[in-house]
Amino acid sequence: MVESILSGDTPVFVDGVGKSIVISTRGWEQRSVAESTTEAVVRGPKEAFVETLRVNTSMLRRRIKNPNFVIESLKIGKYTKTDVAVAYIKDVAKDEVVEEVKKRLTKIDIDGIIDSGYLEEMIEDNPFSPFPQIEHSERPDKIAAELLEGRVAIISDGSPEVLVVPTIFVQFFQSAEDYYERYYISTLFRFLRLAAMLMSLTLPSIYVAAVTYHQEMIPSPLAISIAAQREGVPFTTLMEAFLMEFFFEILREAGIRLPMQVGQAVSIVGALVIGQAAVQAGLVSAATVIVVAITGIASFSIPAFNIAITFRLLRFAMLIVGGTLGFFGIIMALMMILAHLASLESFGVPYLSPLAPSNTRELNDVFIRIPWWAKILRPHKVAGRNVKRQNYTRG
Repeated sequence: MVESILSGDTPVFVDGVGKSIVISTRGWEQRSVAESTTEAVVRGPKEAFVETLRVNTSMLRRRIKNPNFVIESLKIGKYTKTDVAVAYIKDVAKDEVVEEVKKRLTKIDIDGIIDSGYLEEMIEDNPFSPFPQIEHSERPDKIAAELLEGRVAIISDGSPEVLVVPTIFVQFFQSAEDYYERYYISTLFRFLRLAAMLMSLTLPSIYVAAVTYHQEMIPSPLAISIAAQREGVPFTTLMEAFLMEFFFEILREAGIRLPMQVGQAVSIVGALVIGQAAVQAGLVSAATVIVVAITGIASFSIPAFNIAITFRLLRFAMLIVGGTLGFFGIIMALMMILAHLASLESFGVPYLSPLAPSNTRELNDVFIRIPWWAKILRPHKVAGRNVKRQNYTRG
């Protein structure tokens, strides 16, 4: 009863009755529903989740009007008593996944939950992996689509980011807009994102390895041009690229932390002025500036911010390996990353599925996006017994 009063509810006591009635009278200032700032799309719904739990659940209810859509509530946090909701579609989601989610949440014993990021770190399978194993989004349409595939959503009061499990690696490269545009356009965008991911991870290390150890693999005119640019540069290619990447990350972080009106100007002006001045002063070569700039732009094309941060972190490790061991070190590091990805799981689902273990039937929504009239079945590894999505066949 005390918790209900502290939450803003009103208890009604009746003389002679040993129980009371709790009337929901909660009310507080809240942010109005607005457009998503981190997952913007050209075509598709524009509204995003807010910090109020019941507003978020109502946005999902408006999209999934089915009695099997279940939202179970629990409180986490010794002092905050934060409301956390577990949402799933009963006849679509796997029962064992739902039970595992609730089991991990109920085992959390902490003073308070301020954001869903607290929950993410406490329930993920491998907390020491740099790769995120739980997807989060502030778009109701995206979460509703994930629920229809058989996944489970975790909604925390006070956070506009909703967690989704189980999560696989390819989800981080799929945008909500992929399913609103024509399928061949979405397929092209996916290939562009995958190429951008590889560039973000390996381009600086490939450049350093080629210039340092494998000059015979560079066309002669380009090799002569790079050598002429590097004449007078006091640093090695590895140190030069490492410093440029380091300062680029500082500029990017400064642009995020500053006010929006100032941050973009600081990022653009800082990059232009520092890059041009460094080349004119002979501290770095122009080719290095170009490589670092292309790498930074490529990392911005990855839809999920949490996986983009991971590649930003691994890029420095790849840079050091490429500058010390050449292409052999780069291949070895990529194999180690791939082996680590293959060892991960998210709530019992292999992280690299449907690539490993291979499932050719589900590859139609990985690199390509097949048209909606051909998406007959839900993902087998995620959905429960009800794997049939539709009965429509074209023709």
